[in-house]
Parts: sequence; structure tokens; C-alpha cells
Amino acid sequence: MDTTSYAKLTGEISANLIQLRKGQPEMMRGFNALSQAAMAAGALDTKTKELLALGIGVATRCDGCIGFHTKALTQLGATRQEVEEVLGVAVYMGGGPSLMYAANALAAFGEFSEKK
Repeated sequence: MDTTSYAKLTGEISANLIQLRKGQPEMMRGFNALSQAAMAAGALDTKTKELLALGIGVATRCDGCIGFHTKALTQLGATRQEVEEVLGVAVYMGGGPSLMYAANALAAFGEFSEKK
């Protein structure tokens, strides 16, 4: 089993992003502005927003997201317990949406079957 080094992964992604920045500077400026606006403290503090981002990264299976957001969380003083609780919600939400869509798919099948 390969073990991912998230420090190495985020370093490699950062290096690759330099190239993307050179080729798509306007898009990258826009993305950076979106990131700064979304993560700025408001009704939710930055740490809470990073915890949300980590949970979404896990639910969408994004290794880069996991690396960048866990790094930010360590810098923001998140505890292991906070991260574990977010991961519990991410696991739930990764499975829960599939359950909801499965129920809808069954209802759709029933709806179309009735029209035959």
C-alpha cells in the first residue's frame, strides 16, 4: 500500500500551480480572490471555514484539498478532536447523499415504470 506524504503532495501541487499561474494568470487571480473572500472571517471564523473545507475535500475525495486544508488547520490551532469530528461528518455526508439519491432513483424508476 502506498502511503501519501501530504507535505510532498502539496509541495508538488504548489509547483504545478506556478505553471498554471503563468499560463492562466487572470483565472488564477480570480480563484485566489474567491478563496480569500470565502475563507475570510465573518459570521464563521477562518478555522471553522477550514474545517468545512476539509470535510468537503474528504467527501469529494480530493487529496490536494486534504493536504492544503489540514496544513492550514494546524496553523490555525485546530485540535485533533475537532478534525476527527469533521471527518465523522464527512464520512456521514459522503454516504448520506448516495442514500438520498438512491431513494430518488428508485422513485424515478417507479414513476417511469407506471407510465409504461
